[in-house]
Amino acid sequence: MKFKRQSDSADEINLTPLIDVVFLLLIFFMVSTTFTKETHLNIALPEANGEKSPDKAKQIEIVINSLGSYSVNGKSLVNKKIDTLMAAIDTVSGGDKSLPLIITADANTPHQSVVTAMDASGQLGFVNLSITTKKPDS
Repeated sequence: MKFKRQSDSADEINLTPLIDVVFLLLIFFMVSTTFTKETHLNIALPEANGEKSPDKAKQIEIVINSLGSYSVNGKSLVNKKIDTLMAAIDTVSGGDKSLPLIITADANTPHQSVVTAMDASGQLGFVNLSITTKKPDS
């Protein structure tokens, strides 16, 4: 019986189908991906020309600095957590939910900090909420 001799040449791997598959995957992901165009808006904080409201005898004032740290009636809080803020508001109010609550925030305060202060006061049941503004420079 005569057997065929194996050739000494090395078998080559054809890369063309692999390149085709990678190219098709690339096209698929490019077509199926949604690109979001983010727009950045320059926002001027609100200003008001109204009369200053008369000060009541007792009120709660939450001051938020540009870093997002809170101060309730002049006493700084140890952290920025909503639970700490709620405890401070509850302590100052003494359980009286009818007191006016004023939020004063720096112009560069993160929006989340203001929303957190509003959320904390809302969860405690305060309905007399005010946000301070400044008169426009004219």
